[in-house]
Amino acid sequence: MGVVLPRAGFAAPIAFLWTGAALAEQMPEAGAPAAMVPMPGGLNSGDTAWMLTSTALVLMMTIPGLALFYGGMVRKMNVLATLMQSFAVTCLVTVLWMVVSYSLAFTGGSSFVGGLSRFLLLGMTLDSVNDLAKTIPESVYMCFQMTFAIITPALICGSFADRMKFSALLWFVGLWAVLVYAPIAHWVWGPDGFLNDAGVLDFAGGTVVHVNSGVAGLMAALVMGKRRGFGTEPMAPHNLVLSVIGASLLWLSDGSQRQRRHGDGGDPNCDRDRCSYLDVRRVDRQG
Repeated sequence: MGVVLPRAGFAAPIAFLWTGAALAEQMPEAGAPAAMVPMPGGLNSGDTAWMLTSTALVLMMTIPGLALFYGGMVRKMNVLATLMQSFAVTCLVTVLWMVVSYSLAFTGGSSFVGGLSRFLLLGMTLDSVNDLAKTIPESVYMCFQMTFAIITPALICGSFADRMKFSALLWFVGLWAVLVYAPIAHWVWGPDGFLNDAGVLDFAGGTVVHVNSGVAGLMAALVMGKRRGFGTEPMAPHNLVLSVIGASLLWLSDGSQRQRRHGDGGDPNCDRDRCSYLDVRRVDRQG
């Protein structure tokens, strides 16, 4: 596992750089007169450039943003394990997203789940587009949506910090990402999802990311029960400075991606996922 996960973790940046390099080949040589770079079909170079930037920013929300945010609030003995949880979730979900989850979430199928037309990214080329984002390459759209699929299960990890075996975490996140996240993303964002057809709008992941991860985290905390040793053993946060740094990275990246999704400067609704960890701690204390 120690060999496979780091290799898998390179899949997201490699896909990101691969798309950027392919687009860079279309740029004029140095010294050429400045001009609008033509792109195939209806692709827009400005939209593509900003989406690549947004992809990097949202990925930064998980590693290192969320990793530092959670890592600073746990005990010193568990800080490395907590940091590794965010990294491992990034590695695992990246692979699962490219294999099957993207196809289940963002291709046509039924009202509840997509099809398998993009299984293993079958048929995806540099010129292909998704009907949900016709001005950017589908590979860019796939990577952008992948970053949300990564951070959603990573948010859940705060509900069982210090308390779940690493192997159990990987099984839970892997199954949840395919069986829960992908169908719900299809309901809201998919081309024929029933919530999408009903007119539900989710500009910044309020339903697919925040409500989804919040409910899953609450259920995980309730199933695991009261924390052992609470009230009798010291459980002070390891380093709240790390949490402030992580929260700042989350705030910066989240605001930037909301500009892209909302289109007018951000979502006016309050972002509640920053409080999810504290909410779960309350449940944890009460048993």
